[in-house]
Amino acid sequence: MVSTANAVFNFFMKILVLPLWLLNQVGIWSPLYRLLFPHILYRLTKHFNKLMAKTKRDLFLNIENFAVQKGRLTVLEIGCGTGANFQFYPRGTRVICVDRNPHFNKFLQDNKKMYPHLQLEKVFGPAEDMHRVADGSVDVVVATLVLCSVQNVQTVLTEVARVLKPGGAFYFLEHVAADPATWTYFFQHIFDPLWWYFGDGCSLTVETWQYLENSGFSDLKLKHLHAPLALPLVRPHILGYAVK
Repeated sequence: MVSTANAVFNFFMKILVLPLWLLNQVGIWSPLYRLLFPHILYRLTKHFNKLMAKTKRDLFLNIENFAVQKGRLTVLEIGCGTGANFQFYPRGTRVICVDRNPHFNKFLQDNKKMYPHLQLEKVFGPAEDMHRVADGSVDVVVATLVLCSVQNVQTVLTEVARVLKPGGAFYFLEHVAADPATWTYFFQHIFDPLWWYFGDGCSLTVETWQYLENSGFSDLKLKHLHAPLALPLVRPHILGYAVK
């Protein structure tokens, strides 16, 4: 009964977003929203970091341990966006910023002034193809609130493993699909078609932990949690790190 209701509501939601689909098909929506999205995300990120500051500090507490050369940590961050994680990186860290949206460049330039103790570099392109980053060249890869919007999670994780040095770590903090037995899960599937357009390709229904568990990392530290966010649809999260 619930699955039938889900399908019906999902069908009507797809009809509702039909104008957005048409705007996207003719090449209007995506370029326009990608121009606006960095400014929207900047405000959302400031609020998210206030609520999740301790969680992030605890997550990145041991990040320096993965530096092959002591005091010379190289981090590749997928979807640096507005620089939400820069404050948690140790002094002297080299940060390679990979982002598919070039309109975040303004924020990267601002961050160079705000975090002069970091060496920031930019690489614009999709996380599924980071060919400009050499094999086994980084100590740590970071992705926070990013895997929900990539086209292929498994391909991204394959690229992560490729660029990591042996013994390197992939740190993650992601909102994910809720427990199927909850109403949150039901409404995530209802609103997912609309969310995709206003979240710049973000999906509410990705079961990211399954990809991580099947990606062949030698060690996986993964925890499920409910983030203290106002919107129930994005409260289910996972965090942790995986060692190559």
